[in-house]
Amino acid sequence: MDTLEPTSRVHGLDTLRALAIVFVVLHHYVLFVSGEDTFGWVGSIGWVGVDLFFALSGYLIGNQLFAAMRSEQGLSLWRFYARRLLRTLPNFYFVLALYFCWPYFRNGLALPPLWEFLTFTQNINLRPGTAFSHAWSLCIEEQFYLVLPAGALLIASMRRSLGWAWAALALGLVGGMLVRASVWNDLVANDGGSSQFFTDIYYSTLCRLDELIAGVALALLRQYHPGLWQRLTSHGNVALAGGVALSALTFTLFLNDRYGYGVTVFGYPMLALSFGLLLVSALSPGSVLREMRVPGAASMALWSYAIYVLHKQVCILANAQLRSWGLEPDMPLAVAAMLALSVLTGWLLFRMVEAPFMALRDRYVPSNLNAPAATALQSR
Repeated sequence: MDTLEPTSRVHGLDTLRALAIVFVVLHHYVLFVSGEDTFGWVGSIGWVGVDLFFALSGYLIGNQLFAAMRSEQGLSLWRFYARRLLRTLPNFYFVLALYFCWPYFRNGLALPPLWEFLTFTQNINLRPGTAFSHAWSLCIEEQFYLVLPAGALLIASMRRSLGWAWAALALGLVGGMLVRASVWNDLVANDGGSSQFFTDIYYSTLCRLDELIAGVALALLRQYHPGLWQRLTSHGNVALAGGVALSALTFTLFLNDRYGYGVTVFGYPMLALSFGLLLVSALSPGSVLREMRVPGAASMALWSYAIYVLHKQVCILANAQLRSWGLEPDMPLAVAAMLALSVLTGWLLFRMVEAPFMALRDRYVPSNLNAPAATALQSR
C-alpha cells in the first residue's frame, strides 16, 4: 500500500481503503455540512471508515514489522520510524500549517494547542467541534506506530515469544472492552451526554484499539503460522460473505443504539472481526474481493490519506460559498461539487506533498531492514 507503483498493489486492499475514505467523507458531509440525511444509512454509519483504516493499518504495519523481524537482516527501528515519519508527517504538517497560519481556513473554529498536535496527544480529552478534530485518528495511529515495534522486539526477546504475542493481543482486546464498560458506567452515573461519550470513549486510545489489534493478529498469523494462514485464505469468498454479514449486523446495532452499553462494549470487537474477515478475503487468492478491480479504487486508495486530512474543512468552506450562490448542501449539484472538490484537493496534496516525500523515502530508506536488500543478497 505504500508503493507508488499501482501494478504492485493488491486490488482487494485498494477496494477496502477506497471504501473507507468514501464512508468517512460522506459521514463528515452529513455531520458538518448538510446536517440532513443526505446519504441515508451510509452517511450515518460512515464513521466506521476510520475503523476500517485502523484494521488496514494494523495488518499492513504489523506485516512489515514481522516480516523484517523474521528476515536475516532483522528489523531496524530507526529505519521503520524514518519510513513512517516520511509517510505520515508531510501531509499532516502541511494541513496543520493551514489551520494555524491561515485564520480563514479555520472558519472561526477554536484550535487545540499546537503542542497537542505535535506530540500526537490531541485525541486525549478532545472536545467535539474543534478545528482539525478528525486528527484524533492520526494521533492514535502514530501512538500505535510508536509502541508496536518496540513491543514486538521486547516480546521477541522472551522465551515462547509467540505465546506472549498472542497473549498481549488478547489482553489488549479484553482490556479495551473493560475500559469502555467502566467509562460508560461512569458516564451514566454522572449523567454524561453524547459529547462526553466522544471525549472519554470514542476518541480515547485505550478504547479504540480493537481494529488495530485485529489487523496485527492477521499479520502475526500470516508471518508465524503459514499453514493456518494458507488454510484460512483458501476460503476467501466464505470470509467475504461472513465479513459482509457481520458488518451488516454490527452497523444495524450501531444505527439503532450508538451510545448504548452493549454496543459500546461489544460493538467495536464485532467491527474488528467483520473487518478482519474482509481483510482475509482481500488477501485470499482467487477471492472475488481480491480479484475484482473496481474502477477508480486504486487512485482513491492512493490519495486516501491526503483526502482524509483535507476534505472536511474544504467542504465546510465550499459550503459557505455555494450557499451564497443559492446552492443548498442537499442539492445534487452542491453535493457533486463538494465531493469532487474533496477528491481534487486531496489529489493536489498527494502530488505536491505526499508523493515527493514518498519518493525520498523509497530512495534513502527503502526498507525496514537493518541492511539494504542489495547488500543482503551480496553477502549470501
